[in-house]
Amino acid sequence: MSPRPLHSNRATDVASASSFRAFKPLKLTLSLEVDFGQRELRGSAKWELRCLQDGETILNLDVHPSLRVGTVRTLGSSGLESRVLKHTVQPFTRYGEQLEVNLAEPCRGGEDLQLEIEYTAGQGPGVCWLDPEQTAGKQKPYVYTQGQAVLNRCFFPCFDTPAVKSTYCATIKVPEGFTAVMSATTWEKKENNTYAFRMDQPIPSYLVALAVGDITSAEVGPRTRVWAEPCLIQAAKQEFDGVIEEFLSTGEKLFGPYLWGRYDVLFMPPSFPFGGMENPCITFVTPCLLAGDRSLADVIIHEISHSWFGNLVTNANWGEFWLNEGFTMYAQRRISTALYGPAYTCLEAATGRALLRQHMDTSGEDHPLNKLRVKIEPGVDPDDTYNETPYEKGYCFVSYLAHLVGDQSKFDAFLQAYVNEFKFQSIMADDALEFYLEYFPELKAKKVETIPGLEFDRWLNTPGWPPFVPDLSAGDSLMKPADELTVLWAASTLNMEAIKSVDISTWKTYQLVYFLDRVLEKSPLPAGNIVQLGEEYPMISKAKNAELRLRWCQLVLKNNHEPHFGQVKDFLHSQGKQKYTLPIYRAMKNGSEAAKGLAVETFSATCSQLHENVQKYVKKILAPES
Repeated sequence: MSPRPLHSNRATDVASASSFRAFKPLKLTLSLEVDFGQRELRGSAKWELRCLQDGETILNLDVHPSLRVGTVRTLGSSGLESRVLKHTVQPFTRYGEQLEVNLAEPCRGGEDLQLEIEYTAGQGPGVCWLDPEQTAGKQKPYVYTQGQAVLNRCFFPCFDTPAVKSTYCATIKVPEGFTAVMSATTWEKKENNTYAFRMDQPIPSYLVALAVGDITSAEVGPRTRVWAEPCLIQAAKQEFDGVIEEFLSTGEKLFGPYLWGRYDVLFMPPSFPFGGMENPCITFVTPCLLAGDRSLADVIIHEISHSWFGNLVTNANWGEFWLNEGFTMYAQRRISTALYGPAYTCLEAATGRALLRQHMDTSGEDHPLNKLRVKIEPGVDPDDTYNETPYEKGYCFVSYLAHLVGDQSKFDAFLQAYVNEFKFQSIMADDALEFYLEYFPELKAKKVETIPGLEFDRWLNTPGWPPFVPDLSAGDSLMKPADELTVLWAASTLNMEAIKSVDISTWKTYQLVYFLDRVLEKSPLPAGNIVQLGEEYPMISKAKNAELRLRWCQLVLKNNHEPHFGQVKDFLHSQGKQKYTLPIYRAMKNGSEAAKGLAVETFSATCSQLHENVQKYVKKILAPES
């Protein structure tokens, strides 16, 4: 196929103040020292750039109020000559500022230049400093960066947009007894507690990630190691030894070569707000995955799938986030099907569909954020548009595209071609869909993009429930027993003989999750039923598995089972993952006066352990109704 001009080349990004359309970033070089006493990263960022059009005299980069800019200079071609440039920091939005650099003379199109910026990064939403008591080991402080969506402007002056990509290298000096890790293809420890990193593949700024703490590692596969605090490393090794390579090799069979070299996993402190962050070469994950029985090990499949969808092929702006997450959800479930069979995958997809249903019932189906293509207004933080829609509605759209093809092997081949066509690029939905129609000319001839009620434009631009959902009947063998058991537990008079005849000890995690979701839909249960459910199923009421703990806590609150309120409190003290924390606070806010009191008490005690964004969202949940 002949090359086509990408729609993303004309795309805008209102969340970035940078001159990413006027200057192409080629390489970033970070030279930083970590100071835990002052809670600062001090040093410089050097950008190697190419001017794209004649006459440019101003270069803008994204920064944040928590980042203080010092001297800005251009470097000569040898890197030895330098010239100090005038710069100002201008207001941009509530989540960032604009660094405006006056170039010494107008640039010519095609001209390369080097810009070095001395700066200090302090405490900000993208640079998270933790006291020792906020870590798992509670012995040493910890710092990590979290770039998605627009938070790396707190870490370094950057083009904080997924529209452009560059390579990077970094030297990080840390105090004695600390280890630094980054999202890089190579790393080595040098003298004076300095670590050197290099990322050889072009990535967007949001995927540059750093963590520094009391961190050690263990090999768990031919190209994988786990990293964690010493008190967690043995559990991490046991949970993932030999598992990740199977996930990676299955992904390669489906989507093409894994191009990032190693795939490592860093288990973060408990306050980490996400299940996982797909930083290339090293995924940052919640320690909640360490269930002790490998029951949540397959959660890592989602992050591995981002190695092709999101990291290789990236949405050009955050209004097209479904391109990252919808394709990744589809890829995740293709890997799960290959490993565990269609019944298990359908069960997992049914759980995701229930989350989408819950979200749309809460927000209202016609809410503008329930579209795949979201219009992000100037000044709106892309993080505030985050919800289940790009994941599960995006998954439904990709499933619909596969349904139109009608042959799984042909659609798998398309996904490989899609990755190969757009790898290391940033694209828009129009780029993806045009490629799809060109790849399948017979579908283009049938004008499948305009089938009434299923138009591609409707998928992208109309809020609401997906116009097509994949058939999950292959999961009936696992779902029907859970549905039938739910009916027994929701009855006004419990038939314990029938209940005891169902052996749930053999059920896998997602079958238990599906069952609990159904019970939650039926709650509040008749008086006393929740007490007996907890006594009958200690594998649920006393579970260490975070997915089960979340749902048990929700059941406890929705049924106002005060004797188990302590479990809710303990779960919120043990972790700060956004996906777990926010639903529980919503359940407390919508519960009894005792539950509301528990919410205020628990948030007061745990607030300092939570990520800044999670704090913000909990405060919004608990705010008095106007």
